[in-house]
Amino acid sequence: MSSALDFLVELLDLETIEVNIYRGKQPEEERQRTFGGQVAAQALMAAGRTVTQGRVHSLHSYFLRPGDPRIPILYEVDRIRDGRSFTTRRVVALQHGRAIYNMQASFHIEESSLEHQVAMPDAPDPETIKPLYERVRDEWGNADEWFKRHHPIDQRFIGDLPWGPNANHEPSGRLWIRADGDLPDDPLLHACVITYASDMSLMDAILAPHPIRWDDGTFMGASIDHCMWFHRPVIADQWHLYDTDSPIAHGARGLSRGQLFNQAGELCVSMVQEGLTRVRPAPSKVDPS
Repeated sequence: MSSALDFLVELLDLETIEVNIYRGKQPEEERQRTFGGQVAAQALMAAGRTVTQGRVHSLHSYFLRPGDPRIPILYEVDRIRDGRSFTTRRVVALQHGRAIYNMQASFHIEESSLEHQVAMPDAPDPETIKPLYERVRDEWGNADEWFKRHHPIDQRFIGDLPWGPNANHEPSGRLWIRADGDLPDDPLLHACVITYASDMSLMDAILAPHPIRWDDGTFMGASIDHCMWFHRPVIADQWHLYDTDSPIAHGARGLSRGQLFNQAGELCVSMVQEGLTRVRPAPSKVDPS
């Protein structure tokens, strides 16, 4: 396990404060706000800690306020229902006495019934694609400090990098992802790692057709809501093809969809996310004369 993945596993090992109340750590790094995938993954872990049967099959959530990366996050779990085949939990993430995120998650025992799925898209083998750091270094001639760090998720982009100088501007993307190392055999942990990773690429599909830069002072982007359906058990430390697209952006909101296939071609997870896509007028230039 890489040091970065080891730290992610530590982030997901929530501290029990009281019955149904958990505390999540924050990474010691400079961020303006907490990464949404981290909050979603920790909230799912909190929900799963209170479930005695079944695996997560869906989650529906809203990002309500930016998370403060300087302090821990409290997760309060409401045990809404314990049924014979379905279990439902509601989780609220709190900081400074206010909700920053809420999730409703459902868990289901394994059953057999109707079967069908869409075909997995064609894709080159992930081992034939260079790691992200090498891609950025080769295409840009250099890579900033973020790309040079070890990261818990190994991303292998197929085709042009979505935010690179040679991007094709189609509202879609495709990449291979996996945890950067071997994880313990814990189905809940694997689902939480995939939840963390799922928030890393969906906005790319929304922004791809537009000449947007996150750092130019005119664009404000953030996840608004995030939904996932776990169709099959997912093994996060094995390669999965992440196929994304965005059918629409309108009214300062964009919609993106994702499908996650294992290397056997099985559809394991489907995702939908709405993102804020607010564009401000460019700052007026002051005439020095």
